[in-house]
Parts: sequence; C-alpha cells; structure tokens
Amino acid sequence: QVQLVESGGGLVQPGGSLRLSCAASGSIFSIKTMGWYRQAPGKQREWVALISSGGGTIYADSVKGRFTISRDNAKNTVYLQMNSLKPEDMAVYYCNQFPSTTQWGQGTQVTVSS
Repeated sequence: QVQLVESGGGLVQPGGSLRLSCAASGSIFSIKTMGWYRQAPGKQREWVALISSGGGTIYADSVKGRFTISRDNAKNTVYLQMNSLKPEDMAVYYCNQFPSTTQWGQGTQVTVSS
C-alpha cells in the first residue's frame, strides 16, 4: 500500500499561485503513474493531471497551461504548481496513483477568493 499526505493548500486571490505537495510512502513510488485530483463542494471528484514514471504529463483541459505537475522520485513526492488560479479551481485536492486506487489521503483545501 502507498500512503499519501497532501499539503500546500490555502487561501489565494484569483490570479494567484499555489504549489501543492504530495508525499508518498512506499519503495515502488518511482514506477507508479501519479495523478492529482480535486473535489469541489457538491461535485464528484475529478482528475486534474497525471505524470508517468518517466515524467510524461497529461492535463485536464480545464487546467492546461495553468497547472504543472512534477515529481521527485528521490523524495517520493509529487507536486502541482498552480498558476492563474480561478474561483472554479477551489476544491480539496488529492493525489493518488493513476488510475486511482481506494487509498486516498486527507487532501489539501484550496480556496480561491478575493
């Protein structure tokens, strides 16, 4: 099992930036495709971005050009750099493998508001 701890969320004004981190346990982290997901109030959890073990990335259309996913396998950590944040980006953000497993972390809250 991989345990996941997300951090870095907070309150930011529209147009601002945040960098999320996800620390994962487990020695097999480096071979896993990892993803970021988010869940807004009253909505289903949705996929945001993924990064393969080799560093290839894919983004949801809603965040393309604004968000950047990266990973540091030596630190077992995945990052999500979020720029030009919009109110519709407000959600609890989670990381997980891609495709996702049932092992979710606690998530980190991102609030975009003036």
